[in-house]
Amino acid sequence: MSTHKNAATTYTLYIPNDTTARSLGADRVAKSIQILADKSEVLLKIVRNGSRGLYWLEPLIEIETEGGRVAYGPVTEDDIDDFMTEQCWRENKNHPLYLGLTEEIPYLKNQQRLTFSRVGVIDPLSVDDYCAQEGFTGLRTALSLSPQKIVDVVTDSGLRGRGGAAFPTGIKWQTVLNSPCKQDTNQKYVVCNADEGDSGTYADRMIMESDPFALIEGMTIAGLAVEATEGIIYLREEYPLAHEILNKAIEVATKNNYLGKNILGSNKSFRIEVRLGAGAYICGEETAMLESIEGRRGMVRVKPPLPAIKGLWQQPTVINNVISLATVPIILARGSKYYSDFGMGRSRGTLPFQLAGNIKQAGLVELAFGPTLQTLLQDFGAGTRTGKPMKAVQVGGPLGAYLPSEQWSTQLDYEAFADINAVLGHGGIVAFDETVDMGEQARFSMEFCAIESCGKCTPCRIGSTRGVEIIDKMLNTKSDQPEANKAATELLQDLCDTMVHGSLCAMGSMTPYPVMSAVEHFSKDFK
Repeated sequence: MSTHKNAATTYTLYIPNDTTARSLGADRVAKSIQILADKSEVLLKIVRNGSRGLYWLEPLIEIETEGGRVAYGPVTEDDIDDFMTEQCWRENKNHPLYLGLTEEIPYLKNQQRLTFSRVGVIDPLSVDDYCAQEGFTGLRTALSLSPQKIVDVVTDSGLRGRGGAAFPTGIKWQTVLNSPCKQDTNQKYVVCNADEGDSGTYADRMIMESDPFALIEGMTIAGLAVEATEGIIYLREEYPLAHEILNKAIEVATKNNYLGKNILGSNKSFRIEVRLGAGAYICGEETAMLESIEGRRGMVRVKPPLPAIKGLWQQPTVINNVISLATVPIILARGSKYYSDFGMGRSRGTLPFQLAGNIKQAGLVELAFGPTLQTLLQDFGAGTRTGKPMKAVQVGGPLGAYLPSEQWSTQLDYEAFADINAVLGHGGIVAFDETVDMGEQARFSMEFCAIESCGKCTPCRIGSTRGVEIIDKMLNTKSDQPEANKAATELLQDLCDTMVHGSLCAMGSMTPYPVMSAVEHFSKDFK
C-alpha cells in the first residue's frame, strides 16, 4: 500500500497482487502509477488486493467511487501515461480501457460467489477488511456449538470434498470425531491439502493469496469440530507468494486472537503451520502427502486404515483441500440450508471452475452446480483464443477424460459426469482447438503417469510405461495395417482395465480415463 501525503483529496486504487496478475505486469503498473502520481502531487492510496479471477483482463485496476468500484483493463505499462494524463482515477467513462462498475461486468455478475465472495475485494492481510465482509462470523458461531453440532451443520449443508473425490465432508469429520486417539495421547490433526497440481487449476492459490483468513478460519472450525488442536497446510512448493502470505496471515490471526491459545477467550486452542511440498504430483494423494509430512518419500499407503482413523502420526486426521475448508466459514455463518439451497441432486453448493488452455476469456468462474459445460465454454470462456473451432475439453486435471463436443451439454454435477466416465475433480477445465493431436494427448497422459507414479504398485508403475509403448505403436502403425492397429487398441484396453482395478490410488486407476476417452472419441487421431 502506497500513499503520497501532499495533496488534499485521496483516491483509492486497487491493483491485484496475486501470482497471475504479477506475471502479467501488475507490479510494474502499480510502481509506474505511483511514480507519476508523486510527480503530479496526486494523492493515491494503492491497495494490493487479490485478483477477481478475470485473468484475460489483468492487470485490472479498480477505482473507488461513490457509486462503487469501477474497473479498467487490461492496463499495461504502455497505457500508464495515458491513464494518468486522462485522470482515470476520477473515473473516465470515455477511456478505451474503461469497463464500468466491476460488479456489473457480465463475467463476474453472472456468477454465484460464495467461497470467493471476498477474493479480489479485500486487502488479503487486513483483519478489518476480512471482518467487514462477514469474516470470523462462522468461527464465533462454531465456538458456541458442541463439536457434534458443528459436524451436523456441515453434514446437513451437503458439502463434499472439492479436491477431486467429492467425498461428503461431514461424514469424514464425523469419523475423525468418533475415532479414539492412539495410546494415551489426545492429539488429532487437521491437514489442508494445498498441493494443487492439476493442469489448469489455480483456485486454491487464489484463496491462499487473496483471502488467506478464510482458509485459516475454516481449518480452525474443523479443529473445533473434531477436537483437534494442530493444523498443517501442505503447500505446493511452486507457490512462493502463497507461502509468504499464509505465514503472514497466520501471524496476524494469532496476534488478533483468532488463532493460537484461548481463541477469542473460549479456552479452545488451535495452531497452524505451513509445510512445503516435495514437488511431486503423487503427494497430492492424501496418504502420500502424510508420508511426506512425516519426512519420508511420498508413497501411497494401503487403505484401510483410512486417514480419518489412522492418519498423520497414526492419529485420527481430517484431510480436506483448500476450497473445502475455505467454504466452511460461510456454512457456519449463514447456516446449512443457505448453502444447500445452491446446486442440484447430491451436488450442493458451488464449485469454482477454472478456465484455461486455448480459451479466449480464461479465468475463475464460481457457479452453483447445474449449468452445462457448454455454458462455461461459451457464455464465460467465449470460445477459443485462436478463434478456431474447439475440438476437445479436459475436465478434472491430467487424470480427467477428454470430452468431445457431443458431451458438452452434460450438466456440471458429480453424478452427471460419472455417468459419462468423466470427473469434475478440482474444477479445472482445459480447452483445445481443432489443431490438437489427441493421439499425442493420450500419450502424454500415460507418460505423465509413468513419470509421476510413486512406484509402489505394479499396475501403475509398469502399466503406464507399457501404455506409452502401446500408444507409440498405435501412432506409428500404417493406415494399411488395420489388424495391427486393432490388436494394439485391444491390448491398450486390457492394460487400462488392469490399471483401473489393480492400482492402489487414483494415479493409476484414473490415468486410463483420458487415454481411453481419446481413443473412443477421437479415433482418427490414432490412424
